[in-house]
Amino acid sequence: MPIRWRIFSFLFGFGFLAYIQQKTITVAAAPMMPALGLNNSQISYIEQAFVLGYAIFQLPGGIIGQRLGARLTFVVIGITAFLATLAMPLVPGFFTGPALFAALLSVQLVLGVSQGAIFPVSAGVFEAWFPAKRWAFVQGLQTAGLQLGAALTPPLIVYLMNRLGWQQALVWASLPALALIATWAWYGRNTPREHASVSARELAEIGSQPQTDSTVNLRRLLALAADRNVVLLFISYMSMNYTFYLLSNWVFLYLIEERHFSSLESSWLSMAPPLAAALGAGIGGVITSALTQRFGSLWGYRILPIAALAAAAVLLLVAVNAPGAYVAVAALAACFCAVELTEGAFWGAGMSVGRGDTMAVCGIMNTGGNLGGIIGIPIVGYFADLHSWNTAFFIGVAFALVSGLAWLGIRVDETAAQPSPSVPGEVPDR
Repeated sequence: MPIRWRIFSFLFGFGFLAYIQQKTITVAAAPMMPALGLNNSQISYIEQAFVLGYAIFQLPGGIIGQRLGARLTFVVIGITAFLATLAMPLVPGFFTGPALFAALLSVQLVLGVSQGAIFPVSAGVFEAWFPAKRWAFVQGLQTAGLQLGAALTPPLIVYLMNRLGWQQALVWASLPALALIATWAWYGRNTPREHASVSARELAEIGSQPQTDSTVNLRRLLALAADRNVVLLFISYMSMNYTFYLLSNWVFLYLIEERHFSSLESSWLSMAPPLAAALGAGIGGVITSALTQRFGSLWGYRILPIAALAAAAVLLLVAVNAPGAYVAVAALAACFCAVELTEGAFWGAGMSVGRGDTMAVCGIMNTGGNLGGIIGIPIVGYFADLHSWNTAFFIGVAFALVSGLAWLGIRVDETAAQPSPSVPGEVPDR
């Protein structure tokens, strides 16, 4: 196996475990609420604390990744995320009442901060280890891993909770991260030329890649943040992620409260949307790579997001108006698939626009993505408490349409803050 795919497998694993770490709180919410005296709104605030930390640390995480390199950055953030995940089931043994709520908020905030750098730094690794024509493909594959982690979490955590209780379930679910961190620290490298096992043939296959700017400064960051393409990616990814967080964080409770499934039924049925999302992410990366080869980078990156986000809006309407619960589950799964078809395009576009500043540009873009969650989580929590789920879904329709329309202005054939259109139909070789 080429070394670049071994490096990819580590990043796939970090994304996979990150989503297990993120989603355990959503699945464990049902027994946690009565045990700890919490309600839906408080759970939404706890989830929002994660998203807030995650969003705040996207750009700093990308800058740290560019300065320290991916190898060291993944070790530091991996250990921090492990400790925060382990703390979640342990803090009720030390606090009660308002202090417990504050402690849970703090732990989720730290978990969000620790995971904020994962995907901007991953994008920088992909930029260094893969040719440009494969960027959308590997980004789609990594996103598929995230959704597989999200799909596995409900039945895994419910099974462990039924056997051990919710606190022990979360403890055991946190442990596999240690093996991944230790193995990455031993084997991972920042670039192909730093890895002794990379052959000359593989270096030739990867080709010449842009040099990562390890001295990125405030002036450069301001120029990147003001770039029109970066701003539009920020807006589009923010809008798409309202729908993403609606589907990824709330389907489990929606199936219980609105469609009246049991927790065990919901744990299995709630696997359908993330499994469909994993399939969509993988297929979307393949399709986007093929489209860029056929139509060039400009329209090759645009076509799929515009079509898929329009389809997602329609499928949300189908889900909320479905007369049968199982039809609603199918529509939600298809909608999540449509949303995740766009991930390879978004991240590949961020890499194409970034060019050497990929970690910073993708950090800015994913800050917008998580702002969608910051906006969306309290909105959905509010309407869930009012048993008005349909309103939350209708808002998702509007955000999906805005996200798709923004792609009409995104020019992936320009480098951020340094416009240099490529030859029509040509895919950049960096």
